Amino acid sequence: MVQFSTARPIFQQISERIGADIMTGAYPPGSKLPSVRDLAATFGVNPNTMQRALADLEGQGLVDTYRTVGRTVTEDKATIAHAKQNLVEQRVREFIESLQGFDYSPEDLTDIIRQSIKEGGVK
Repeated sequence: MVQFSTARPIFQQISERIGADIMTGAYPPGSKLPSVRDLAATFGVNPNTMQRALADLEGQGLVDTYRTVGRTVTEDKATIAHAKQNLVEQRVREFIESLQGFDYSPEDLTDIIRQSIKEGGVK
């Protein structure tokens, strides 16, 4: 069972997790997703919650729904790349916001990030 934060709706957290799996290739373009019931069991949630999460992913263009096949990851690699770029930008903004009040200049933060990357923080 997955642990969820109480700060945001569970369906959004599930949507983000599956979306991240799509963006990192755990679910490759064109691959079939598990059924709503199987995913609901994996996440330990009601199928209606899972349905809402998948509808959210469909709204983002990351998932396609076909009557005879079920849900698949979009084959549009540009859509996946765009979603990935947006997610990275969002997380960078959140990271920068979390450092407000530490009195570092943008140049200082950039230097710290570069040094962290050199030391193996990012592959």
